[in-house]
Amino acid sequence: MTHPWFSGVPTPRVLAHRGLVTPEEAGHGIVENSFAAVAAAHSAGAAYVESDCHRTSDGVVVLFHDDDLSRVTGDPRKVADVSSRELEHLMAARGGLITLRQALSSFPTLRFNLDVKAADAATAVGAEIAPFADRVLLTSFSDDRRRVALTAAAAAGRGIRPATSAGRGTIARVLAAVSARSDRLVARALAGVDALQVPERQGRLRVVTPRLVAAAHRHGVEVHVWTVNAPDDMMRLVAMGVDGIVTDRADIALATLS
Repeated sequence: MTHPWFSGVPTPRVLAHRGLVTPEEAGHGIVENSFAAVAAAHSAGAAYVESDCHRTSDGVVVLFHDDDLSRVTGDPRKVADVSSRELEHLMAARGGLITLRQALSSFPTLRFNLDVKAADAATAVGAEIAPFADRVLLTSFSDDRRRVALTAAAAAGRGIRPATSAGRGTIARVLAAVSARSDRLVARALAGVDALQVPERQGRLRVVTPRLVAAAHRHGVEVHVWTVNAPDDMMRLVAMGVDGIVTDRADIALATLS
C-alpha cells in the first residue's frame, strides 16, 4: 500500500532542499532552514520540503542542518549548546527560526522529508511527528538513528507510520546487491524502506544508474537524487526514471519538470 506521503502528488517529485532561498532573498540575509525559506518553498508551489533536525539545549527540535551555528549565523557554538530562545534571537534577521512543531502546524499542506542529524534528537523527532505521520518521510544517514525515531513515532502514533528512506548502511547493501544482480538480496535490503535518497555520484562511484532505479522500482521503492540544481541534470535524471529531485532551487525545478 502506498504511504500517504506519496499519494496525490505526481512524479517527478520536487523536494525543496532546506526550503527555498533565491539569490535575491539571500541578498537580504535569508538563510536555509528558516521560517522564510520554508514559506518561500510553499509559495513557489512545492509539495515537499526536505529539512534537517537538531535539538537545542532546552529540548526543542529545530530545523537546522549543521551541528554548529558558525556557517549560518557566525556563532561557533553547537546547536545542542544553545537554547531555543537564543537561537530564535540569532535567526531573527535571517528569516526566523522554525521549530519542527511550527513547521508541521504552520504549513498543514506541506509534506516534510526530515533528516535526523543528531542522536539525541531522534526520540524527540519521532514523538513530534507521530500526529503528522501521513505527511512525513523520516530519514537519517544513520540507520540506527532512523530506527530510533521510527520506534518513537510508532509508540506515540495513531496507526500510521511515517514513510522512510534508507540510511547509508542500507544503501550500501542495496548497491552491493544490485552489483551482484541478486534480486533476493535487493528485496532483503529494501524491506521496510519506501525510498532511496542518494547522490548521483559518491566520489568516483556512480550511485544512480538505470539498473539501480529498475531494481528499486521492482520492489515499490522510489529513487530521489540530491542535490540537483541544473535543469539539464534534472531532465536527464528524470529521463532515467528517477522519481524525485532534491534541489536548492525548487522554483526552477517546478518550472522545468512541470
